[in-house]
Amino acid sequence: MSATFDEANLISCAGLVPVLLLARRCGLAGLVARLITLRCAGGANAQLKVPALVAGMVAGADSIDDMALLRHGAMRRVFTGIRAPSTLGTFLRSFSFGHVRQLDAVAARFLPALARATPVLAGAAQVCFVDVDDTVKPTYGYAKQGAGRGYTGVKGLNAMLAVVSTPVAAPVIAATRLRKGSTNSARGAARLITDALQVARSCGAGGLVIVRADSAYYGHQVIAAAGRAGARFSVTVRMNPAVARAIASIDDAAWTTIRYPNAIWDEEQQRWISDAQVAEVPFTAFTSLPKAQQVTARLIVRRVKRLGPAPAPSSAGLQGELFTAYRYHAVFTDSPMTTLQAEACHRQHAIVEQVIADLKAGPMAHLPSASFAANSAWLVLAAIAYNLTRAAGALACRAHAKATTATIRAQLIAVPARLARSARRLTLHLPTDWPWEPGWQQLLTAATGPPATATT
Repeated sequence: MSATFDEANLISCAGLVPVLLLARRCGLAGLVARLITLRCAGGANAQLKVPALVAGMVAGADSIDDMALLRHGAMRRVFTGIRAPSTLGTFLRSFSFGHVRQLDAVAARFLPALARATPVLAGAAQVCFVDVDDTVKPTYGYAKQGAGRGYTGVKGLNAMLAVVSTPVAAPVIAATRLRKGSTNSARGAARLITDALQVARSCGAGGLVIVRADSAYYGHQVIAAAGRAGARFSVTVRMNPAVARAIASIDDAAWTTIRYPNAIWDEEQQRWISDAQVAEVPFTAFTSLPKAQQVTARLIVRRVKRLGPAPAPSSAGLQGELFTAYRYHAVFTDSPMTTLQAEACHRQHAIVEQVIADLKAGPMAHLPSASFAANSAWLVLAAIAYNLTRAAGALACRAHAKATTATIRAQLIAVPARLARSARRLTLHLPTDWPWEPGWQQLLTAATGPPATATT
């Protein structure tokens, strides 16, 4: 067996064809041309370079050098505007903070366009969730601007995300911020939530909208930002004396056993045997602030029995367990749901971790530049690529609508094809017996057909 790299009619990622047709249909290049004003060396033709960077990320690029995967075989015959990795790197380094905010504006308008053209946020008109969280991306060396050690003790940069999801749709990224590594988690969260809720409304979120966050975001500014935008909140509470007193005031008869991981169904008693119980008590938060800034809502508490050594059997003549010890997890919320529904809903906040994992397995595997502004632009582009990939999966089939971006990339994007030309028409010849051919064909048909109305 031997191998030679001499085939000029092959491309390794034919799935980019329908995906970039979808991006063009939703006006990505036009938004860039209208909103980004880079008038400096290396900043020309932003409407070509931004889609090129997004295309590389969709295909699996996680660094500037990886953008070379767009320059092989017949790619230049299928796509125009392909640039060398060095050109794209110069373009990113020409960004300032203001230009990153312009790119944020592009992302904030592109997601609603995707939502109108695809079912990427199906069901948003009824119920919609906005989840906020941050993550530290480790960096190495001394050249990265803004790198530092924060609450994790890991040296890196801090990326804060706000994702939007519905009960029937996977999450998409509504807003991002890259911050220095030593920053507090809640810094700038109120502004991010405001921006994310505005994007969610533009995507068709007209019913119940709930902002969910962990205890790092338990503060008046975050809850006030949700209220000003007409959204409800569900935030994990940090344990403090006021919260402890509220929990201690709950009557023992008020606790309801819930189905929890590893729970057992008792046929005789017709109930779940579980260590988890839930109760609710009224609570006023932020009592140290002026009266106008105090918030009265519901404190929903979940308690889980502490694990420890098994109590000694009474038959052995030894003293058994004196009392049961619990771990308490409290959620402060004004959700209109019932107690059990609101508690279960808040636990689903962990969906944002899936988005973070997807990004770190893709474009966010690296922050490729020493420039903080370039890395900030890279994060926004990663969010655009993520949303575009999710929209492509939603068009393909129901399974891909909920799949991870890595699965969508492997099954729909990274499909090899041979390019042929006949009568001025290009034809892609893809592998026979490709297991996901129906989804790929459906994606191509949807991306090239007349505009469709998203299901809401």
